[in-house]
Amino acid sequence: MTTSHDVAKLAGVSQSTVSRALRGLPGISEKTRLQIQRAAEMLAYVPSDAGRSLSTKRTRVIGVVSAELTNPFFPELVEPMRAEFERLGYRMLLIPDSSENPLEIDRLADGTLDGVILTTVVLGSQLPHRLAARKIPFVLANREIDGIQADTVVLDNQLGGKIVASLLADLGHEKVAAILGPADTSVGRDRGTGFQQGLSERRIALLPERVRNEPFTYSAGHKATIELLAAAEPPTAIFCGNDVIAFGACNAVASLGLIPGHDITIIGFDNIEMSDWDLFRITTVNGDLKGMAENAARLLIRRIASPDGAPERITLEPELILRATHAPPLGMRLRA
Repeated sequence: MTTSHDVAKLAGVSQSTVSRALRGLPGISEKTRLQIQRAAEMLAYVPSDAGRSLSTKRTRVIGVVSAELTNPFFPELVEPMRAEFERLGYRMLLIPDSSENPLEIDRLADGTLDGVILTTVVLGSQLPHRLAARKIPFVLANREIDGIQADTVVLDNQLGGKIVASLLADLGHEKVAAILGPADTSVGRDRGTGFQQGLSERRIALLPERVRNEPFTYSAGHKATIELLAAAEPPTAIFCGNDVIAFGACNAVASLGLIPGHDITIIGFDNIEMSDWDLFRITTVNGDLKGMAENAARLLIRRIASPDGAPERITLEPELILRATHAPPLGMRLRA
């Protein structure tokens, strides 16, 4: 195997000069740098990450922990994160976590990772506390937990819920329902809180029997919608805790011979790419996943460089995206 010593011999310089030149460090003339690069190319030399990590105490590998890899939301969050880490000179490792196969802290603390991004923590999770105790740099992205000082990037989910409430009130809906995310997530909690507050400000009641806390899945949205529409007084509008729940809600509506955006209003949340597909065209709330991903990556790299700095919180602004699944109540339109 070709080594940096072989490159140094061919280039006529010391091994340390080769190391500095290939790492882009200052103090090397442009002529010498080009000479070393040519020698490395001739010998097909590839710098060793393992060797570099021994000298720098860094692996330049980041772990991203997610418990919901089948949810199309997460690829849209993780891919721009990967691209940003690559731009910054880091590699990203996706680490699954689930209730069936919970992640052990030792897997994150074995020295192979420079830092961690947590994307699916639940309220009361101990993982962030354990990372802090081990002094492992980490960032909370998308979800957060109470009672810990940590770098965090989240959407203003309460404001997003209020925006949806205002839209439904402006359209004239009074019989509204909500299929929110799990109650043990900050996302499910905060979107529901904002929605209820927004309705209350417009003097619209959100009846307990019209509220569901369900997983962020298609099947949960489908099942809950069928149940809600089977009531003696069904809702005229349903707010869904994410777009995937809204997909299930739309298909449930269609299975009953109804049309989303005509017979009933369906509102999603996140604005994932599928929500704009012709089959759905869901009115939703934009969660700025690219901005969330890039900010989370930058915060983590800064935390790795400055472990003792004060934690930073970045809150992104939601934006209503009007498409095809909202309208005034059908009865109101018929009377008009």
